[in-house]
Amino acid sequence: MDREPDGTYPPIEPYDHGLLDVGDGNLVYWEVCGNPAGKPALVVHGGPGSGCTARSRQYFDPDRYRIVLFDQRNCGRSTPHTGDPAADMRHNTTAHLIADMERLRRHLGIGRWLLYGGSWGSTLILAYAEQYPERVSEIVVPAVTTTRRSEIDWLYRGAGAFFPEAWDRFRAGVPEAAGPGDLVAAYARRTESPDPEVRARATADWCAWEDAVLSQEASGGPPPYSGRPDGARHAFVRICAHYFAHAAWLEEGQLIRDAGRLAGVPGVLVHGRFDMAGPLTTAWELAKAWPGAELTVIDGAGHLGGPATRRAVLGALDRFGRG
Repeated sequence: MDREPDGTYPPIEPYDHGLLDVGDGNLVYWEVCGNPAGKPALVVHGGPGSGCTARSRQYFDPDRYRIVLFDQRNCGRSTPHTGDPAADMRHNTTAHLIADMERLRRHLGIGRWLLYGGSWGSTLILAYAEQYPERVSEIVVPAVTTTRRSEIDWLYRGAGAFFPEAWDRFRAGVPEAAGPGDLVAAYARRTESPDPEVRARATADWCAWEDAVLSQEASGGPPPYSGRPDGARHAFVRICAHYFAHAAWLEEGQLIRDAGRLAGVPGVLVHGRFDMAGPLTTAWELAKAWPGAELTVIDGAGHLGGPATRRAVLGALDRFGRG
């Protein structure tokens, strides 16, 4: 099949989609594209709270894959959307998202599927796969994270050593925070404020910090986070702060500790050496703990990846698609 100039596959549209009732008043948007008889693959988006994108469909050979995408609770096209301050976040945890993925697998009649996703998506993939390893055929992850408290502390405090001006502004956005360790929780409280101006200011300050962390690798175009539409920005920040204030409801180091459960599940990890948002050490430690995992380190790349990251991911997905 002909490819786009960047090596990805041509844009495609879903042949099926719907809203899955997952309980607690939540409907999760899903879509399927590619070959209905192809190898099942699930795209697990990042954020948390970013929603799935049409671009992700283009990483899969549509002749070989049955590609499933979904918007995690309260973001994208799932409802209720966190852009509505009345949306209840009590039923949005890592355990809920794992249950949603398993419910979607059963709904679509899939026995086993390949899991693909990066950043927060990799945390959710690992949490799901370690709970249901028999349901996973392969895993492909760029920009590895496991959402340990140490990783959260790095992203929202430690990286400030490289961007002190931006971090001072980020810290000043929540003067009520008890200390640097309370910044994320303070932002989470502000995103739940009944005052729309407080919510808007917290959203803007959070996105400005996220953009600063990626500023050395962003290449033109709108800022990765501040450039999103207002509703999408608020959903991203509200869900991110909610998850990170609770360390994703995971025990510290749980996903690396339990990586032995993935023995027999082939995995490809692709990580930029200069990923400022998620330093390479997490991918390195995971690869050592996961029997059979392959780690490819991309020199010169960061969290957003680039041509070499894209080639490595496409190569892994093409290889697994032929298997």
